[in-house]
Amino acid sequence: MSLRFFNTLSRRSEEFVPLAAGPVRMYTCGPTVYNFAHIGNFRAYMFEDLLRRTLEYAGYEVKQVMNLTDVDDKTIRDSRACGMKLTDFTRQYKDAFFADLKTLSIEPAEVYPAATDHIPEMIALIERLFEKNLAYQSADGCVYFSIDRFPGYGKLAHIDRENQISGVRIRNDEYDKDAVADFALWKARDEADGDVWWDSPWGPGRPGWHIECSAMSMKYLGESFDIHTGGIDNMFPHHEDEIAQSEGATGHEWVRYWLHCAHLMVNGEKMSKSLGNFYTLRDLLARGWSGREIRMVLLGTHYRKKLNFTFDALEQARETLKRIDGTVVRLRQAGAAADAPELAEILRIADEDFLNGISDDLNISGSTAALFELLKAANRLLDANALSAAGAAAIVDMLAKFDRIFGCFDVEHAAERVAADESAPADVTALAEARAAARKARDFAESDRLRDAIREKGYVIEDAPGGAWRLKKA
Repeated sequence: MSLRFFNTLSRRSEEFVPLAAGPVRMYTCGPTVYNFAHIGNFRAYMFEDLLRRTLEYAGYEVKQVMNLTDVDDKTIRDSRACGMKLTDFTRQYKDAFFADLKTLSIEPAEVYPAATDHIPEMIALIERLFEKNLAYQSADGCVYFSIDRFPGYGKLAHIDRENQISGVRIRNDEYDKDAVADFALWKARDEADGDVWWDSPWGPGRPGWHIECSAMSMKYLGESFDIHTGGIDNMFPHHEDEIAQSEGATGHEWVRYWLHCAHLMVNGEKMSKSLGNFYTLRDLLARGWSGREIRMVLLGTHYRKKLNFTFDALEQARETLKRIDGTVVRLRQAGAAADAPELAEILRIADEDFLNGISDDLNISGSTAALFELLKAANRLLDANALSAAGAAAIVDMLAKFDRIFGCFDVEHAAERVAADESAPADVTALAEARAAARKARDFAESDRLRDAIREKGYVIEDAPGGAWRLKKA
């Protein structure tokens, strides 16, 4: 299975060829744990999950590293505002993030390094940059990277350096997208940091945001690795700065393939609290939508196109998943004497079209079209009583195979969902699915809250071994 990805670095589609034998090494930008992740964040994490699943579908083993930014301007600011220690403040959002990943069936990375656990690695990397004459300490006590001393600066974002003003220093972790400036590697301790600081050769302080990713990725993936991903908003300055400090320290290429996903919109507008269209995953679960419905919407558009998130799209996802569940139940009841002659060709074409879609820069739309064609053909053959039990099982197996990519069909529990759906409204069923996800994530407080919400709607939920459940009238 040959894969092609659009490489942001070259601005063209390229065949994927791993740097070395063994696992594909991939670094994905993770959350800054100062609040609950919102659906815009999860658009990026879902794209990265799709990439991981596609690599595995193609037969590759994957070693994925996703960082946890637990020290930066925002985490320090908000922890102090709450009167909490930084570690206690960020721990609650780390736990929530991992629970949310399980709710959305996002496969776990192999390593989740936290920035506060890797300060020595960051200091060592900054020392290498001093040795290469790429770092300097300014009068304010901070250490900066000199972009004028690194000729390759701007190659990811394709910046025209000749028309940029140089010599500007920026201490903040994040800054305007059009600012080309020396960026902070180490920030001197100041009053705003409170008790968040570490000793270093340049005095007490803390790392800049960009150096965190370089140090942690190279510790776990080596000084050169295959893939780096993130949202398009991270391309500049964050990823550009990462390249500069990483390649400046090592003297060779750091990452072969760069993949970036586009923004998520809500009802055609940028997500904003002021517009009332800002949603965390928990907000949507509380409204009765399930993790698998949300997952299907987040996968609904090619990762390099803006995704317009709407409640109509959630409703469509709900109906599609019900259709899949219903088809699986029908298939498991099939028992004609023989299969239609065209069954083998239907399965072959579905498999081929699905593969052609997902292998072409994660074209989920092409793979979804293959899925719908298979469902249409399956129901046509069922209506004609032209599927044996073995032939129907082959279609179910194909759907399960496709679900290695989609991650939201869960064909094994289709019958339970259909039975529950026949006796309970969709919003109650969604609450039950959200509760099952919370139990799986061992978030028992959320599980209890959802159980009470189900009871308020006039139903009780009964649990069975293996994570199964059923609803009945209270």
